[in-house]
Amino acid sequence: MASKVSLVLRPVKSIVVRFCPFEPNVESTRKFLQRIYHKKIQATNTNCEVTADVRHDGSEPVVDVTFADGDRLIMKGAHLTTGEMLTALASRCNAKDLKEEQKSKKKNP
Repeated sequence: MASKVSLVLRPVKSIVVRFCPFEPNVESTRKFLQRIYHKKIQATNTNCEVTADVRHDGSEPVVDVTFADGDRLIMKGAHLTTGEMLTALASRCNAKDLKEEQKSKKKNP
C-alpha cells in the first residue's frame, strides 16, 4: 500500500485518468483514480474536474493533469506505482502553491 501523501489539489484545473481495464498493467492507475476521488482530497479543490476515461482499445494507462496556469503533467501509469504518481502530483502541486504564496507576499509586503 502506498504511503500517506498529503495532496492538495488547489492548483489543479482537471485530471483525466485514461485506461483499458483489461490490460494487466492498470492496477496502479485504477488505485490512483480511487485515491483522487477520496472526499478529503476532492474537498481541497471543489472546482477540479476529475474524469475517468475507460476504453477497450488496449491503450496504455495515462494520467493527464492540467493545472490552472496551463501547465500539464502526464504520467504513464504502466511503469509507475500509485505512490509514485501521488508523490509526483503532490510535489508539483506543493511547488505551485509555494510559488503562488511567494507572488502574493511580493504584492502585499
